[in-house]
Amino acid sequence: MPAGSFKTEVFLVQTSLIAIMSALVAVATLIFRIPNPMGGYFNLGDVAIFIVALTFNPAVGGLASGIGSAIADLIGFPAFAIPTLIIKGLEGFLASLVSGRKSLLRDVITVVLAGGEMILGYFFVELLVFQWGWAGALAEVPGNVTQIVIGGVVGIPIAYVVRRRLPEILK
Repeated sequence: MPAGSFKTEVFLVQTSLIAIMSALVAVATLIFRIPNPMGGYFNLGDVAIFIVALTFNPAVGGLASGIGSAIADLIGFPAFAIPTLIIKGLEGFLASLVSGRKSLLRDVITVVLAGGEMILGYFFVELLVFQWGWAGALAEVPGNVTQIVIGGVVGIPIAYVVRRRLPEILK
């Protein structure tokens, strides 16, 4: 097998994973939505983000999280698509990078850190970009915290089981 073939195969596998996992994040975000008073909605996107980020490498975790979440926002809340691409992409990248797929304890620490980035990211976008004011930005925090908690409680055990069963080339 020529030396470049393996690299090409890995690239194609990673690209396919990004596409499939982006779709998973988008569907998880859109399939179950509970509207909140500020006009947004509670969803299960963070469950999918943590499954993807805690299972795969930072490139897959970050790109799939950002792209999938942005696609969902393009369908439901297009004004948030670009901030979501950045915030959720960074959330997935950080989660995958910090976790390193090493232990359940690191996964929990990861959810807290990456979740904190997501909460702060949306807080500042709502405060500074959309100019909702302190009250408006703070009103979103409990919903975002809830999404992170549920994302971690459901996502960590699923990711743990999935990553133990995947061949190394897919991680």
